[in-house]
Amino acid sequence: MLRVGLVGVGFMGWIHYLAYQKAKGVKLAAVCTRDRTRLSGDWRGIQGNFGPPGEAVDLSEVAKYSALPALLADKSIDLVDLCLPPHLHAEATIAALKAGKHVFVEKPMGLTAAECDKMVAAAKKAKRQVLVGHVLPFLPEYAFAWKAIESGKYGKVLGGHFKRVISDPSWLKDFFNPDKVGGPLVDLHVHDAHFIRLVFGMPQAVTSQGRLRGGVVEYCVSQFQFKNKSLVVSSASGVVNQQGRSFTHGFEIHLEKATLYFDLAVLAGGTLQITPLTLLDSKGHAEQPKLPAVDPMLAAFDYEIQEVARSIASKKPSALLGGDLARDAIVLCHKQTEAVKSGKIVRI
Repeated sequence: MLRVGLVGVGFMGWIHYLAYQKAKGVKLAAVCTRDRTRLSGDWRGIQGNFGPPGEAVDLSEVAKYSALPALLADKSIDLVDLCLPPHLHAEATIAALKAGKHVFVEKPMGLTAAECDKMVAAAKKAKRQVLVGHVLPFLPEYAFAWKAIESGKYGKVLGGHFKRVISDPSWLKDFFNPDKVGGPLVDLHVHDAHFIRLVFGMPQAVTSQGRLRGGVVEYCVSQFQFKNKSLVVSSASGVVNQQGRSFTHGFEIHLEKATLYFDLAVLAGGTLQITPLTLLDSKGHAEQPKLPAVDPMLAAFDYEIQEVARSIASKKPSALLGGDLARDAIVLCHKQTEAVKSGKIVRI
């Protein structure tokens, strides 16, 4: 049984908590937060942009800590799940690894490539795994696309376009602070940077055109260049300052024998505007593949936790959640920032 210590009881901590209630071979054994109310089990103040609101939870059989060092001293904990603000990820991860724990840290892995390198090096030195919460490959549409690409059923992947745009998140403190949250690329586009790196490998260069807010990119469109010159891969991501569409994401992926496309937008009032995952094959057919009949967001975190448990139990690094992959996603985010600021092709 994998015993987990959850550090940070905010929205993502709540979502992870729900996933642990359904995970097999995994037990939530401890929680750590400085918030005395939440340490008592009153999580009713938690709210987010998906899933149920927080509620009162029973922590009577869970160890409770108000500081990370105390949790790390608990020898019964195998895995530390870090749901802390991004600027605390590197320090907390390295401390947990030095304490002999495996680490599952929410995205973004770190705010800089240097931080991520230190985290990867610490995991290797401790002979423990660092896994990063990139949930996108577990969302039904993205999971279907990844499996279709991996299977080779529709031939080689030729390229794709990926988008992820939100309205101005004025309620999120420090969102545009590069030293706290990181801005739209590090916090938002990192999802697609991770998926692009997973599917196509590491690009050799990038060109990006965009708008800046302070020292970070507010919105940009990027074209990635690969050793294989026939790959055509691009992305559009960031903040657009019209509040009538709080969120949109989607993709169009080209394979030799099929095209996959999907689009979802959350409009004012919570209305969903959806183009379901659609497959266009080389024979002229158009179909909408059947996806699991589950809540797509919550189920994705369930699958993600299962992948964490599998990776640690098997002692085989995850192909989807590994630290090296997450570090490369951060590198891609910063290279795009460099490209926007310089107006030049940036080597990776």
